[in-house]
Amino acid sequence: MCNLVGINSFIITFYSQMKKIRSVTLFIATLLLTFNVLGQVSKSNDLYERQKAFVDLKFGMFIHFNIPTYYNQDWPDPEASPMQFNPTKMDCTQWAKAAKSANMTYGCLTTKHHSGFCVWDTKSTNYNVMQSPFKRDVVKEFVTAFRKEGLKVMLYYSILDTHHKLRPNQIQPKHIAMVKQQLKELLTKYGPIEALIIDGWDAPWSRISYDDVPFEQVYKLVKSLQPNCILMDLNGAKYPSDGLYYTDIKTYEMGAGQRLSKETNQMPALACLPLQSSWFWKTDFPTTPVKDPVKLVNETLVPLNKANCNFILNVAPNREGLFDDNALAALKVIGDTYKKDNQPANFKATGAPIISKNLAKNQPANSSWSDDMNIMDFANDDDFHSSWQSNPEVKQPWYEIAFKTPQTFNTVVIFESKPNIRKYKLEYEDNNQWKTFFEGENTKRVKLHRASKMHGSKIRVTIQEADSSPSIAEFQVYNEVR
Repeated sequence: MCNLVGINSFIITFYSQMKKIRSVTLFIATLLLTFNVLGQVSKSNDLYERQKAFVDLKFGMFIHFNIPTYYNQDWPDPEASPMQFNPTKMDCTQWAKAAKSANMTYGCLTTKHHSGFCVWDTKSTNYNVMQSPFKRDVVKEFVTAFRKEGLKVMLYYSILDTHHKLRPNQIQPKHIAMVKQQLKELLTKYGPIEALIIDGWDAPWSRISYDDVPFEQVYKLVKSLQPNCILMDLNGAKYPSDGLYYTDIKTYEMGAGQRLSKETNQMPALACLPLQSSWFWKTDFPTTPVKDPVKLVNETLVPLNKANCNFILNVAPNREGLFDDNALAALKVIGDTYKKDNQPANFKATGAPIISKNLAKNQPANSSWSDDMNIMDFANDDDFHSSWQSNPEVKQPWYEIAFKTPQTFNTVVIFESKPNIRKYKLEYEDNNQWKTFFEGENTKRVKLHRASKMHGSKIRVTIQEADSSPSIAEFQVYNEVR
């Protein structure tokens, strides 16, 4: 439902257009555009509320339990036999009660990890739990047990799949169809899923891009099946902390060195870490000390919560399908130490995430005089750590993308490594005419511009004011489906 501000804006727009518009056709077009804008505002507000609700969950349990459990490896042989998966004493109620003892509010299970084994009754492949001696749907038992204890449920799913050869340079349409079928099963068979955590996508170690497996298609599928489901991609290593790219929530894998700034974070966030020494169970876990539970609470969990970050702690079940005694004891200490505060999340609305294909990536680029080797090609190479740098002699620098063929677009993002550019003009060339679609001040590091659809062969930014010689790390162009 549109908020009151949106309704008032609509009424004002409607009244002014009634006075000005003489063409019925133009009036109808204006009316439709106004409703579309209000619809976008409403969708953005809906996402904001879901982001806040997710952050307010504060603390949950990650459960890495899959065929790697039986191989003493996080990444086992892609041809590992399903016959190895046989958790004879598996008790998801034990997991749920342990989570509750730690004052957690939800659990998240690895439905399919990088080696492609599915722990639910999928019809997409024979490489699943029903072909193992266990022959029970782990996802079903997990969601049932956690909900019975009053906990919410989330699911983890890997795009990278070494068993089914869904890996770099081998992706075929059948792989994308499999991903969609598997996600459809997970989001239609098990009731409301609070969040879906996706991994193995657009990471340096997976090398599967959002174009190889089209992110926009997957995102829209998830939202069509469960509109209230938060979708997170574990892509925190690549994208800037203050830009929302290909995820509803900013993510940080702390064990991989990714760190949220507890002092400056202004985005809804998730951070993850294992209680034990790695994600999946290893044979030395029962006799190896886990992380200090009191330190986890005081030095990790509480500070993260204060910085608008939900913390998910991984606990790995053993080969019988149970938590080890040392893990259970640590979770109890965590629960005795951690008292969830009721302070609500406090961050500004992020707007919708970028989910579309970057049309500017690796397109021909041009600019005013560059500074030494930092030439224009560094600003559209899909690398946030390289930049085009203007030569300090240039008084009014400019940078442009020249498409190989004219493109339709509606979103432009300028990203700076450090905020420096203050005032600038954005133009596009259409039929040999330059048309301005933004001119003004914007001091943010991530300068996001969403507009009506435009069509052109070039897009240019002219930098009018900057604190020092300007640079651009990424100049991005999208045609978002809205």
